[in-house]
Amino acid sequence: MIDSSEAVRTDWTREEIAGLFELPFTELLFQAASIHRENHPADQVQLCTLLSIKTGGCPEDCGYCSQSVHADSGVKATKLMDVRAVLQSAAQAKDNGSQRFCMGAAWRNPKDRDMPAIVEIVKGVASMGMETCMTLGMLTPKQADMLAEAGLDYYNHNIDSSPEYYERVISTRAFDERIETLDHVRGAGINVCSGGIVGMGETREDRVGFVHTLATLPQHPESVPVNALVPVKGTVLGDMLADTPMAKIDDIEFVRTVAAARITMPLSMVRLSAGRESMSDSTQALCFMAGANSIFTGDKLLTAPNAGDDSDAKLFQRLGITALKGEEPLRACKVPEPAE
Repeated sequence: MIDSSEAVRTDWTREEIAGLFELPFTELLFQAASIHRENHPADQVQLCTLLSIKTGGCPEDCGYCSQSVHADSGVKATKLMDVRAVLQSAAQAKDNGSQRFCMGAAWRNPKDRDMPAIVEIVKGVASMGMETCMTLGMLTPKQADMLAEAGLDYYNHNIDSSPEYYERVISTRAFDERIETLDHVRGAGINVCSGGIVGMGETREDRVGFVHTLATLPQHPESVPVNALVPVKGTVLGDMLADTPMAKIDDIEFVRTVAAARITMPLSMVRLSAGRESMSDSTQALCFMAGANSIFTGDKLLTAPNAGDDSDAKLFQRLGITALKGEEPLRACKVPEPAE
């Protein structure tokens, strides 16, 4: 069993994290790869599948999101998927080698009337032997408890960016409200999945602030998705960044962000998420070297394109990478509470 108390710090300073970003690139990768090998299987990557179970119509004004009612992206709003249809997709994902099934609904927060169906979905996917993950927006403590009782393994709620840059991207929800939902998830005993998006026009200082926020939580997220912005026409950021040099984050800077996340959160799963479809194989290989060890498989991420199973299989074969089969370190090191 891993002694996480020796491996994990939650007192990182922004100056320390900025120092990591400023290291020579090869030194940064060496440190990140060394820490990764101390805490994770070196050449294994977790395969996850993401399904949009309720698309579009979200009242939030997140500048990157094509599912916002404030965006003119052509995404049509749908109702919550039928439970049986979701379970069929989960079974297919399992057959394709996915270990975790992640489900997203475009809500500001779920209504209480939605919870019975959500609970049924969680129980159904869990019964297949897959890890379950949901992202439904903000949660009340009661809703978090319901998800925990249903057996939900992970809840995803991204902080998106640094506290300072956040308000330039979203105005309908405060940064502190996101932290509050993470607290509710933790309080219910559900594992936390929380990361953000880079390439939204933010500075390196903001990327430092993004990593710092996650690395100084009382307990690190078990999963940390690092997304590269996919600029979608009709969204605020997609239109603002179109045809500008900022429309795509520099590959080396993206890898630096992954490496900083790995060094500061050594036991967390660091996932390459949105934007991977446009990354070269070489960039993805550098990310894996820097400590990324989780990806989404399949042809679609909610509404954005993804690399696809065939492309991933070919890349894994070239790199000598295999799918993760064992337990994630932060979950493996948890000591069960004694029975009363």
